[in-house]
Amino acid sequence: EILRTETVGGGLLVVAAVAAVVLANSPAAPAYFGLRDLAVGPASLGLHLTLGAWAADGLLALFFFLVGLELKQEFVAGDLSDPRKAMVPVLAAVGGVITPALIYAAVNVADPARLRGWAIPTATDIAFALAVLALIGSHLPGALRTFLLTLAVVDDLITIAIMAFVYASHFDVPLLIGAAAMIALYALIVHRFRPFVRRPWVMWVVLLPLGIVTWLLLHAGGIHPTIAGVALGLVVPVVHSSGDDRPGLAAVLEHRLRPLSTGLAVPAFAFLNTGVAVGGLSGLWLALASPITLGVLAARIIGKPVGIVATTWLVTKVTDAELDESVSWTDLAGVGILAGLGFTVPLLVSELSFGTGSVGESQAKVGILAACVVAAALAALVLVPRNRRYREIERRQSLDADADGTPDAYLP
Repeated sequence: EILRTETVGGGLLVVAAVAAVVLANSPAAPAYFGLRDLAVGPASLGLHLTLGAWAADGLLALFFFLVGLELKQEFVAGDLSDPRKAMVPVLAAVGGVITPALIYAAVNVADPARLRGWAIPTATDIAFALAVLALIGSHLPGALRTFLLTLAVVDDLITIAIMAFVYASHFDVPLLIGAAAMIALYALIVHRFRPFVRRPWVMWVVLLPLGIVTWLLLHAGGIHPTIAGVALGLVVPVVHSSGDDRPGLAAVLEHRLRPLSTGLAVPAFAFLNTGVAVGGLSGLWLALASPITLGVLAARIIGKPVGIVATTWLVTKVTDAELDESVSWTDLAGVGILAGLGFTVPLLVSELSFGTGSVGESQAKVGILAACVVAAALAALVLVPRNRRYREIERRQSLDADADGTPDAYLP
């Protein structure tokens, strides 16, 4: 239960990342990088990968499976199921992807090699952003959390599509057809045999082997294998059979697998892929001054909030869609800044853009880590006073309700 909470998940992510950075810049650096670069697995199958690659390509597939489950639940029974309600955060997510990508491209347009990293600033870290929001905004409107969740889910989906089709080096069509067949078989099983699939042992004996085969086929077929997690998560049914009020299979699987993702997959990925040796203060300064790092920083700190707030304003002005009445524009600006917290997916995109262990990847990691620190601090400056205001409003309403039995009207 502890590993299912957002704050614990975000905390473990931060601890793993900080530990990696500290070790990578300490006397223990050779041991850390030796562990990260230790290759294991059968070479004959093309799976002689480093532990860092196994964490990024293998363990992270579990995280993406949960992202797929969350997406499916939002589309079928959540906020994305109502097109009018979903329009504002969905289009805001699109603006929050395009604007950072353009800013990064503008900073690095002179060098095609650096320009490959244009997709690094596009994604928001769902677990990290929601954990920070939970820590600093216990009294903020619930609609604000829903907006951030929808925004983060949609821009992650966009970034995942970019990973699948932009950064693929080759395509093996027969193998990809085989992967599609495995996904179809998986969908058939989880839909036609729902009571059977709900049994805990079936997840390990039936569904996991199918997931591994799908992963292997996508890996060999040229598409980043973590896409297998998203694809399989999206075909799991959300709503249970008619007349049955039990949670759907998507909710059941998410409940069972969330601790594995929070406690193992994401921290292991962060620990094995975040460590970057900056070479002391002088090296850190050089990394921060590089166009790649500056591009990531500017894109995430400026591009994310500007893209999100400007798109939201435009959508509410030219369409019938409206921002939830409990959310102010100041609240939205704070969430836009908070969306600059990108960690898991951006690290993965930086690896795909520049290659593991390259100078470009190291500079991108510095930009990603720095942007997380700056975005969290700036978001706190905006949202902590707003949280204090909402807490005071709730206190006054509670006092008024105790006085006359009827609470005052909500003050936006």
